[in-house]
Formats: sequence, C-alpha cells, structure tokens
Amino acid sequence: MRIALLALAAITLTACATGAGGDRYNDELDRLSQSCQERGGILTPAGTQSGRPNTDYVCEIRGAGGSLPRD
Repeated sequence: MRIALLALAAITLTACATGAGGDRYNDELDRLSQSCQERGGILTPAGTQSGRPNTDYVCEIRGAGGSLPRD
C-alpha cells in the first residue's frame, strides 16, 4: 500500500515538472528510480522541490542486511 502511494506521489510530482527542462527532469528521475530499484530500494520524496530529482528524492532501502559481522 505504501509503495503504491509513493509511486503515485512520484508520478504526480513528475507530472508537475513542465517547461523546457521537463524532459531532462523526467529522464533523470527515471534513471534515479531504476538505480534505486536495482539496489532494492524505493525512491521517496525528500520533502523539497528544487527542480533537481537528485535532491528532490532519496533512495530508501529497508530490511537490507542484518546484524553487523562479528570478529
């Protein structure tokens, strides 16, 4: 459910990116999303709107790893 809401928010924010830089924004957002998914994460809004996807979103990775290795 949470993933669906975050995806909807990302799509909504992407739809708001207009103008000459819109295509670059969408291309960068797609690249960031794919990179994040390859690492087992999900791209989530950072709470800012700068017009730069790399600062507007963070890759959130949950449940990765486990305990720290012991000597």
